[in-house]
Amino acid sequence: MEHIIKNGIVYDPLNEVNGEQMDICIKDGKIVDSVSEDANVTDASGQIIMPGGVDPHTHIAGAKVNVGRMIRPEDSKKDAESLAGIKRAGSGFSVPSTFMTGYRYAKMGYTTAMEAAMPPLLARHTHEEFVDTPIIDHAAYPLFGNNWFVMDYLKEGDLDKCAAYVSWLLKSTKGYTIKIVNPAGTEAWAWGGNVHGINDPAPYFDVTGADIIKGLAEVNEMLGLPHPIHLHCNDLGHPGNYETTLASFDIPKGIKVNPKHGSREAVLYATHVQFHSYGGTNWRDFVSEAPKIADYVNKNDHIVIDVGQVTLDETTTMTADGPMEYDLHTLNGLKWANCDVELETGSGVVPFLYSPRAPVPSAQWGVGLELFLLVNDPGKICLTTDSPNAGPFTRYPRVMAWLMSNRYRTDMIENKIHKWAQRKTSIATLDREYSLYEIAQISRSTPAKVLGLSDTKGHLGVGADADISIFNFNPETQDPSADYMAVEEALSNASYVFKDGEIVVKDGAVVNIGIHGRTYWVNSLYDAELEKQVEAEVEKVFKQYYSVNFANYPVQDEYLPRSNPVNGVME
Repeated sequence: MEHIIKNGIVYDPLNEVNGEQMDICIKDGKIVDSVSEDANVTDASGQIIMPGGVDPHTHIAGAKVNVGRMIRPEDSKKDAESLAGIKRAGSGFSVPSTFMTGYRYAKMGYTTAMEAAMPPLLARHTHEEFVDTPIIDHAAYPLFGNNWFVMDYLKEGDLDKCAAYVSWLLKSTKGYTIKIVNPAGTEAWAWGGNVHGINDPAPYFDVTGADIIKGLAEVNEMLGLPHPIHLHCNDLGHPGNYETTLASFDIPKGIKVNPKHGSREAVLYATHVQFHSYGGTNWRDFVSEAPKIADYVNKNDHIVIDVGQVTLDETTTMTADGPMEYDLHTLNGLKWANCDVELETGSGVVPFLYSPRAPVPSAQWGVGLELFLLVNDPGKICLTTDSPNAGPFTRYPRVMAWLMSNRYRTDMIENKIHKWAQRKTSIATLDREYSLYEIAQISRSTPAKVLGLSDTKGHLGVGADADISIFNFNPETQDPSADYMAVEEALSNASYVFKDGEIVVKDGAVVNIGIHGRTYWVNSLYDAELEKQVEAEVEKVFKQYYSVNFANYPVQDEYLPRSNPVNGVME
């Protein structure tokens, strides 16, 4: 099938296209140089064209997401859609059902979303939910930071076996990257405690968070994985944690990127950094240290971050950082759920209200925007809300509008949020405004590049997947700074979205649910003989400790109806 999108105003940072009027040609699901005269035509005159959005860190599938759905009927009631047209019925504001997740990402022009925390034991369930999530491409990040095998191999100083284990587990779970959450801390939580900072050891294993970060960063480059280690630092949400954050950032500094992956330059991806940028000793003397975090990112090339921007909504927090969720539960007194996943990880789920009139949420809102506005290079920062932790992903258009309009931010500061935003952060003094080109960077090109997928994603060059979003906002006659409500509305409801060359959204409505997204996973191989040896060691431990048979652990190919294995480069 051939298609041509004519006369749109294109923003494509990976190809250095900044607001040029261009035609985009599509054939067989890919972007091509030209098409025949018989091609279908879409007129995008006076409208923005960008690549499909790429969300590098979200929570949309898996065990804890389902717990969030189950314990929050009030969240489902808040936002429900009945069966309409071709769409399935669904519900959920902060934790939407699988079908609603695909529809809502697509409406915003997003075509790829990565589940950021998958317990290996529950990988099958995660992939089953992916099958039920329409339209968008996806991948899942297995949790390694509190895994018994990882800690045991690191305790022994055996990086080769650790690399072989990581390689085996990625293939077994059909996972994409090495995810580290509160290293050593979630294991300590299984013993009723936590770690504070990167130098406290995990019980029994006697390895520290610093050991885990450094060891897995080296393993990541030994394997040449497409994405850097994906790090959730220790001490999330605690005043004074910025010191732990900066120390964590320094650990993998100096490790060289494996040349197998020339599409990325960083060895560390730090996630939801807003929650890790706090100074002070308690909430009374709390102050933002986002300027120090941003300064570090500006001065160092080994790191890319995402923000975890607070959206000032009622939401559902969920993370593999179980002790942090318990702290949150004791703070707000709301219901909570906790789960340990055998030898691998744990998690917690707690509802939360980021009230704009409350002091701490207003300051957190300012901290996130400080990071966006103080990191100079949009090639080193990604747009996320750590959905749903700091707010639902459906607020991305609002965050984009905040970034493009100082007037919007000023209105929030003067009329809608607590004065702590001004007193505890520098947000009121920052007048930088993002351009549409920079918005395309933080939501398209930067995440695609740091994920190692920029050959086919995050751009509109020849050979890319024909994942394209069109928005009814004319930058030649409208100013995002002044017309911030109009740009938020346009980015919330795309006029067209193409997925693999097919129209899936038109005039803000989903019109095609027949597209099933790809599952990306890493098909790595470190050392075949060593992997067999490690597999035998793992099987022995399974028989002694696990609740499932070893043969039932790996995810079979039938769980991935449209699979894209990655091994250094796209196959």
